[in-house]
Amino acid sequence: MTGDISTALTQAKEMMDHAIEHLYKELNHLRTGKATPAMLDGVMVDYYGSHTPLKQIANIVTLDARSLSIQPWDKSAVGAIEKAIMASNLGLTPQNDGEVIHLNIPVLTEERRVDIVKQAKHFGEEAKVSCRNARHEALEFIRKEVKDGYPEDDGKRLEKKLDEMTREYGKKIDDIVSAKEKEILTV
Repeated sequence: MTGDISTALTQAKEMMDHAIEHLYKELNHLRTGKATPAMLDGVMVDYYGSHTPLKQIANIVTLDARSLSIQPWDKSAVGAIEKAIMASNLGLTPQNDGEVIHLNIPVLTEERRVDIVKQAKHFGEEAKVSCRNARHEALEFIRKEVKDGYPEDDGKRLEKKLDEMTREYGKKIDDIVSAKEKEILTV
């Protein structure tokens, strides 16, 4: 934490917001059995010698609940895109017709759904740890400032606000993970 004591809560809030954003990104990468272009966000294609995100070199469209269509803007990139998808460990097999790549998303088994839910809960726990770390940093800063002459009553008031904010973010994380769990378990 840097700056004066009034910015301690603001910085903690920013760090907690960042934890929520990161949680959303991680949960978007989980395969839920439904086709979404976000599944391919992490796929990097070796395009003319540089690693380029797939979404920057192709149009990705959801055809239905179980399939995606990837149409590269440069037809010569089809092979590189296919190779990148295979290397991405998404467990998807691309079907290349020379111009467009089709991805069929297999139906998840009950066992795989349970594993994905565990993974989602793990991401939620990591987000909560990030929020608690932000709280801890702000708390240390507030206590140091009180020790250096900041009014103790005001310090206690800020600590109470910080604890309240941390609880709110914890509940928000639980709600996000719960919604994702429901989505994953829905057949």
